[in-house]
Amino acid sequence: MLEQKQLPLEQEQMIKKGSIIGPGLIVAATGVGAGDLVAALVAGTNYGLVFLWAIIVGSILKFALNEGVGRWHLTSGKTILEGWHAMGKWATGYFGVYSVIWGFVYGAAGTASCALAMTALFPQLSLTQWAIIHGLLGFVLVWWGKYKTFENVMNVLIGIMFVAVVGSALLVIPQLSDIWGTAIPTLPKGSLVYALGLIGGVGGSLTMASYGYWLQENRWTGPSFIRAVRFDSAVAYIVTALFTLSLLVLGAGLLYGTDFNISGEKGLVDFASILGNELHPAVRYVFLIGFWSASFTSVLGVWNGVPYLFADFIRTIRHQDINNDDLSKTKAYRFFVLWLTFPPMLLHFIGKPVGLIIAYGALGSIFMPFLAITLLYLLNKKQYVGTIDRKQWLSNIGLGISILLFVILAINELRNMFFG
Repeated sequence: MLEQKQLPLEQEQMIKKGSIIGPGLIVAATGVGAGDLVAALVAGTNYGLVFLWAIIVGSILKFALNEGVGRWHLTSGKTILEGWHAMGKWATGYFGVYSVIWGFVYGAAGTASCALAMTALFPQLSLTQWAIIHGLLGFVLVWWGKYKTFENVMNVLIGIMFVAVVGSALLVIPQLSDIWGTAIPTLPKGSLVYALGLIGGVGGSLTMASYGYWLQENRWTGPSFIRAVRFDSAVAYIVTALFTLSLLVLGAGLLYGTDFNISGEKGLVDFASILGNELHPAVRYVFLIGFWSASFTSVLGVWNGVPYLFADFIRTIRHQDINNDDLSKTKAYRFFVLWLTFPPMLLHFIGKPVGLIIAYGALGSIFMPFLAITLLYLLNKKQYVGTIDRKQWLSNIGLGISILLFVILAINELRNMFFG
């Protein structure tokens, strides 16, 4: 159970001083990885500025999800794992299986993304060596570091990635004169699933469920912090939207109407070279640093945030009497940090087993609809949250649209996975 620490005077002082920017930026930045960079650049390359609307809609829906997670923790006095467990063992069982497989695969994928950017900057070391180094850096920071240290490092990296990518986009804006006409919100023929994927991919991942634990670390507890959580989430996803829109602008400004194709994360390195050739050699390095920062914030956010979920999962199914403040000190938390760091290193040498990847994709495709559906259910149950929030109808609309979106994406992904 979440320990209620009523600090009314401290809360009032925080809000008066405007100190209501919390861990929302960390959640959003963790969810924005190399895949989102690629998706936004490809959208700009293929469609110009058509999908500006999709990025904005995606950010609004992720705000609804993030705000819902935070409000659940504040109003119910329970963690998201306790909420899932109250819905039935099936919910916690799904999370337990998914988290173990997800952690193993992501431990390799996340560090490989960091390595790709760093190898382009410093080719003296191989991809595998850089990947292992980043895994160890994440491990050291989380294992021996305090939460505030993690938070400060994340905020610095978020600043770097934002300035690098948005700054690069500002240099490209003068080249948009001929394609401003493509900014009209439309849905080109055959692009529905693509547009939905772009909406669903704006800063969303398993770590959204970690938001409540990071609120706890900041001592944001109790319903009086709901306004702060809404402000925090809004700022986070406004910044995320600006970041992703900048990538769309970069792709549209330099590649729209050309035959160039961005393929996977390797395409980001190729795009950095184009920036260097078209603008200035220094811009190549600036973009690669932004690419690396986006990748490494994802790694650090996962290394710190997902172990909270796993530790809470173990506490919940074993009915252990452990306070939230002590979750990061448990054996389960430390086990998952180890699990994210060392076993995945094997995948850098032996490749990724096909069966594991299929299981990872299948279980992962239903996590976001799972999160949206469970939040919609839990936040409308008076026995959990007490008085229903007056603005709950707005939240219900956002969560309902999210459910529809993510169910469609999940069905499409599963169909492609199993039937080609």
